[in-house]
Amino acid sequence: MSTVDYHEDSSDEMVAGLPPLKWSKETFDGLVRSFKFLDSWDARYPDEGQKAADAPAGYITLFWDFFLAGNFRLPATKFVLDIISYYKFHISQMHPIGMVKVRHFEFVCRSMHIEPSVTRFRVFHQMHRYQGFYSFVQRASAKKILLQPPNSFHDWKQKFFFNKVGVIPMRMTFRGKEDVPTETIQTPFSENCTRI
Repeated sequence: MSTVDYHEDSSDEMVAGLPPLKWSKETFDGLVRSFKFLDSWDARYPDEGQKAADAPAGYITLFWDFFLAGNFRLPATKFVLDIISYYKFHISQMHPIGMVKVRHFEFVCRSMHIEPSVTRFRVFHQMHRYQGFYSFVQRASAKKILLQPPNSFHDWKQKFFFNKVGVIPMRMTFRGKEDVPTETIQTPFSENCTRI
């Protein structure tokens, strides 16, 4: 499958708001070891002064908090790829809180022996855009499944690294500045709704 380089079609709003690197090479090396990155993924610690939007050609930007707080793993699960595909944003445009909500939903489904799907995810979550990054908010009509979601991540935009674009085996495009439409869908708690 084809993919797109990080710097192509990147949102001007996202690029302008990214601060420079703020974590150590030793911490990065620990991440690579702990999460058993393959050599073929060619994870790269950024050079001094580089920003998250400066991924070299053939590489994408990933954030430390995806892994540490969001339980993201490589290779990515089919469900994570389905979410990215459905909502049409680049993984580097996802806020770590969004990753937490996606992975938490996946864990809840799997613990109940239910296959996670975008359709099921949408019952509980609505996409949300904040400062050029995408996350998800609880749908008003849905029961809460993540009781204490994180409120923020300190300096998360400054803890990034580059990985070969092929670690995400799909074509990703950068979502522009268009508004996120409000979806009205029936939930299991709405009147006259059949079980999803």
